[in-house]
Amino acid sequence: MNYKFLENYCLKSEEYELVSIRNEDMLLIKEWRNDQIDVLRQRKPLSDEDQRNYFREKVLPTFDQAEPEQILLSYLKNGKCIGYGGLVHLDWEARRGEVSFLLETARVSDRDMHSREFKTYLALIKQLAFKILKLHRLSTETFDVRPWHVAVLESEGFKFEGRLRDHVKIQGEYTDSLLHGLII
Repeated sequence: MNYKFLENYCLKSEEYELVSIRNEDMLLIKEWRNDQIDVLRQRKPLSDEDQRNYFREKVLPTFDQAEPEQILLSYLKNGKCIGYGGLVHLDWEARRGEVSFLLETARVSDRDMHSREFKTYLALIKQLAFKILKLHRLSTETFDVRPWHVAVLESEGFKFEGRLRDHVKIQGEYTDSLLHGLII
């Protein structure tokens, strides 16, 4: 299945592509989410059943909606899923959404690869947000444990908008959340 509003668009840059989230990527994404739980708003590891239920109840119904609350996408390199993300917490009246992004766990450890692939992802998600969906604003929240991730956001035009002090607990330690935004 695909998001109806994406049927006439191609979000592609060289060998990278964003497509409507694919059922075949569901369990890979679950593994990556569990592996990287510390950088997500996820509290406990997901089971296969949790993931299948989420897809069935929360993701699949959005494919037919003109203005879904979230748009989730598989991030492909040469047709293989290497990550996923999308636009979440969409407010269609205010024309804004939050960028979501998670790269395959093995790729995250290579900072240069992560930076390159995150930059490409951001270029594609900005094309979707601003050119196709006509959004006005994008935002991000990043836990302050990934300075390389923040550096990519800022290099791609996202402006630092604030710090939520001691906002989350990661491995027993309080950590700040960094907020960034981009207005077009």
